Amino acid sequence: MKVLVTGATGFTGGHLAATLAARGDEVRALVRPKSRARFDRSPLSAAGVTAAEGDLTNAASMRRATEGIEVVYHIAATYREAGQPDSAYRAINVQGTRHVLESAREAGVRRVVHCSTGGVHGDIAHPPATEAAPFNPGDVYQQTKLEAERLAREFGTSTGLDVVVARPIGIYGPGDTRFLRMFRGLARGRFPLIGSGQVFYHLTFIDDLVEGFRLCGTVPGARGRTYVLAGPRYTTLEALIGLVAAELKVDPPKVHLPVWPVWTAGLLCEMVCIPLRIEPPLYRRRVDFYTKSRAFDTTRARTELGFAPMVDLEEGIRRTAAWYRSEGLL
Repeated sequence: MKVLVTGATGFTGGHLAATLAARGDEVRALVRPKSRARFDRSPLSAAGVTAAEGDLTNAASMRRATEGIEVVYHIAATYREAGQPDSAYRAINVQGTRHVLESAREAGVRRVVHCSTGGVHGDIAHPPATEAAPFNPGDVYQQTKLEAERLAREFGTSTGLDVVVARPIGIYGPGDTRFLRMFRGLARGRFPLIGSGQVFYHLTFIDDLVEGFRLCGTVPGARGRTYVLAGPRYTTLEALIGLVAAELKVDPPKVHLPVWPVWTAGLLCEMVCIPLRIEPPLYRRRVDFYTKSRAFDTTRARTELGFAPMVDLEEGIRRTAAWYRSEGLL
C-alpha cells in the first residue's frame, strides 16, 4: 500500500515507517523542512522511505503530503516541553489533527489511524482499564490528545472517513530514552522509590506496538473502532523496578520515600524553572509515575485485530538495557 506516516522522525513513527517499508509498503514520511537534512542521513531514507516536506500546522503542505495515499498513520504530536504554552499543544495536537483528517478526506484516503495515548484515562481507579474506562487527563498534553481523539472520531462519523483510534501504553525499547532515567539511576544506585511501589505499570515494547498500528491500518473490521495497544502483562511498579535492577545486576532501592514532600518540591521547581523555559530537575509529573496506576485490558485488540504482543517484560528490558549499554548511556 501507499502510506503516509506523520512523526516518522520520532521514535515510534520511525519504527513504524521502517517496519512498513520492510514489509513492502510504499512509505512516505511527513518531514518538517528543518528536519529534512537529518531525515536524508537517516536509515529511513536508506530504506526507501520518501520525505514529504510539511508541517501539521500547514494545511496546504498536508494536502500535498496525502496525495495518492491509501492509509495515513498519524503519529506526530508535541509532547511535554518546559515553558511551552497551552496554545502550542492545541495548534499541533488538535488543529494539526484536523488538517490531517481534512487532507485525508480530500485525497480519498482509505483509512486514517490516529495515535492517541492511554494517558487520556489518567490514573486507573479500577484496573485493568478497557477502552470504555472514564477519561481523566492529568495535564495539557493528555487533555489535547483527548480533544484530538474526539475530533478524529467525530470527523469520521460526520464525513464517512474511515478512522481508527489507537491508544498506546508505556512505549519503550531500543532507541527510546524515556526510561533511561530509571535504568541509569538504578545502575548508579540513585533511583528513589517514592510511595508504596504497589501502583500498576504497563509497558509495550516498540515492535509489538508497531504491529498493533499495522493491524489498525489493515484489518477491515476495525473501521470506527478504538483500541488499547499494550504489552502482554502489567506489574507493580516495585516489581518493574526489581526486574530492571536484576537485568543491571544491582540491588533495587530498599527505602520508600514519602510522596507529598517530593511532590511539593516538584511544584516549587516548576514554579521557578518553567517561566524561565528551563527543564525542572523535578516536577510533579515525575511523582505521578510513582502514584498513578496504569494497567490495561487488551481483549478488544486481541479479538478484533488479532493483536498478540510477543515481547514480555524481561526480554524487552534486556533488549533496552543492551541498547543503552551499546550507546554508552549506562
